Amino acid sequence: MTNPISHQPRLALVTGATGFIGSNLVRVLLEEGVTVRVLIEPGVGTQNLNGLDVEMVEGDLRDPPALSRAVEGCDTVYHLGAIFDYWLPEPIEMFRVNVEGTVNMMRAALDAGVKRVMHCSSVASIGTLPGEEAATEETVFNNWETSDDYVLSKYMAENEAMRFNGAAMEVVAGLPCMPFGRNDISPTPTGMLAMRYVDAQNPAVFTGGLNCVDVRDVARGFHLCATRGRPGESYIMGGHNVTYREMADVLCAAAGTKVPRYTMHPGKLAWLGRVNEWFAALTGIKPYFSRKSMTFLGGRYLYFDIAKARTELGYEPVSFEQTMEECARWFSNERQRVLAGEVVYPMASRSERVAEPAPATSVHAE
Repeated sequence: MTNPISHQPRLALVTGATGFIGSNLVRVLLEEGVTVRVLIEPGVGTQNLNGLDVEMVEGDLRDPPALSRAVEGCDTVYHLGAIFDYWLPEPIEMFRVNVEGTVNMMRAALDAGVKRVMHCSSVASIGTLPGEEAATEETVFNNWETSDDYVLSKYMAENEAMRFNGAAMEVVAGLPCMPFGRNDISPTPTGMLAMRYVDAQNPAVFTGGLNCVDVRDVARGFHLCATRGRPGESYIMGGHNVTYREMADVLCAAAGTKVPRYTMHPGKLAWLGRVNEWFAALTGIKPYFSRKSMTFLGGRYLYFDIAKARTELGYEPVSFEQTMEECARWFSNERQRVLAGEVVYPMASRSERVAEPAPATSVHAE
């Protein structure tokens, strides 16, 4: 049974708002009539927010005073700010931002009297099961040997965030699977894989599988976590469990590009990943892939069960085919237009898009 609305955001701070999921979440919040303030890291491009009616404040997750100023007056925080990468020249930065930065944000929110925090975690923070069995929120983390710094930092960050859940401030975690779609401007590591298929630059697919989800579903799911999620609980924001072959075939068909001919076990690339990392350590040039990223992602079925989010939040993803069509459209055309500063997804004004008030019987004010 879907949980009733227990929290109604009015003024929300979104960290990581310029990024892939964050910019899609900002749109969801604006469509829901929420006043949005976004934390912008100095020097980061804001193309993904072009045309959006938001208040921008500058700050860094490693700067507690800046976070205190940013969260002042907010009743809700959507904490998405993090480094999402498979390699950094100084790996310690992953933990300073993803783990220590999360603690800094939580402390600032608690001190400011924030009612609820929606923490963006990852399915990387839970374990995986053998074969094609789908993991749930209750699957204990068990990927110690295959996890890179990103995976470990997300596991640690969720544990730290949940320590702040209590009577004074409620914390709910959303765990995205592998998101695809619009506003993947960097692109992210999963987006890089998709872009290579869209551009017909990858002749092979991995063995194994993954859970593909439309980024807009993740964004809508995060808002459901904030409004309907049970305090102290985590929810998997997933889509569809598919093989890498199925993903590549459907994505290439949507993009009109050549389907990969070969299937490759990523174990064959693991040793080359080690060489890449060694060369990167000497030169500072980012490797195409790392040993652990190949070991973690490929040759395994990273399948996840979204039953809890469906039952408790009313979460329902769009079709797999629609997800791949959106991804193909983004990398084929829309990404370059957004990078150039164009407003690709115009929105109505705030007065036109504010939702009708919900009946008093369905909302418990906080």
